[in-house]
Amino acid sequence: SLSNDELYMYRCLQLATLGMPTVAPNPMVGAVLVYNNSIIGEGFHQKFGEAHAEVNCINSVRAAHAHLIAQSILYVSLEPCAHFGKTPPCTNIIIAHKIKKVIIACVDIFSEVNGAGIAKLKAAGIEVITDVLKDEAIDLNKRFFAFHKTKMPYVILKWAQTGNHKVAGLHGAQINITNHFSNVLVHKWRSEESAIMVGKNTALLDNPALTTRLWKGKNPVRIVIDRALALPAHLNLFDGEVHTIVYNHKKNSTGKNLTYCMLPNTPGFLQQVLSDLYNRGVNSVILEGGTSLLNAFITLNLWNEARVFTNTAMQIEGIDAPVFDGLKPSAAHTIDNDLLQFYFNENM
Repeated sequence: SLSNDELYMYRCLQLATLGMPTVAPNPMVGAVLVYNNSIIGEGFHQKFGEAHAEVNCINSVRAAHAHLIAQSILYVSLEPCAHFGKTPPCTNIIIAHKIKKVIIACVDIFSEVNGAGIAKLKAAGIEVITDVLKDEAIDLNKRFFAFHKTKMPYVILKWAQTGNHKVAGLHGAQINITNHFSNVLVHKWRSEESAIMVGKNTALLDNPALTTRLWKGKNPVRIVIDRALALPAHLNLFDGEVHTIVYNHKKNSTGKNLTYCMLPNTPGFLQQVLSDLYNRGVNSVILEGGTSLLNAFITLNLWNEARVFTNTAMQIEGIDAPVFDGLKPSAAHTIDNDLLQFYFNENM
């Protein structure tokens, strides 16, 4: 059974997830203020550049309870910041309200925080406890942590394959492999990431829109690798509906919702794409094909997570699915007749 501290920290994590689509590249954070085993304030980081969780939590306390703040325990899912960014440091606000005890799930590895928040609270005489639900808190912000650690976005590979490991028919013919529920889930996933990427062949053969049509959520930035600028202008990717970046070897230009980014034609091209996305503040990418691009990311070890659907009943002639060398899935679910397997790259 959970301790009281863990229960309140779970509430922090639950609140934090509410900020998912709008806080990137900032981390998702939730905070709860507890007086005498009753929650008197709650808050989460709602939008990039706006107030942090701790501030929203303290501000949510009703006027009638304001005198209890100093005698309460503050629970927060990530170390409070100690630096002036887009908002003032949260540590200052905690100290100003004379809160005596702060319980934190995990330290913030971002160089400007990284223990400085905890040190500042302790220096002010506040009791600090850390590592309550630490693993869950790190997992929640895996994109944020990977972004700062690797200086690249968190990369999720996604594909659907038949029972005999094919992703498309002969000559790349498009085939509906997964069921409706799986398709809706993919659109939900898209709404959770900063960007979505495909290669030239997928853009040409499937003409995808790469939006979240089946799910109420924001559209990710669309990215296409088109080295020689061979794609025709009538494709859905160029409809101007969603910001789209085309990585190529020929030109730089910026138009309405369309950016051409030229990178040199070198063996490190995909690393450079990820570095450029890092510089643009894109903290996660879901890569939806095609096979050669997926295989390239696997070969270069430029991925963090993979989500693979298999329609076990379907057998076709066609294009082979990407493969992991001897890697075992760490979780699996069935969605009607589709098998969904999750893989994690431990070497990133």
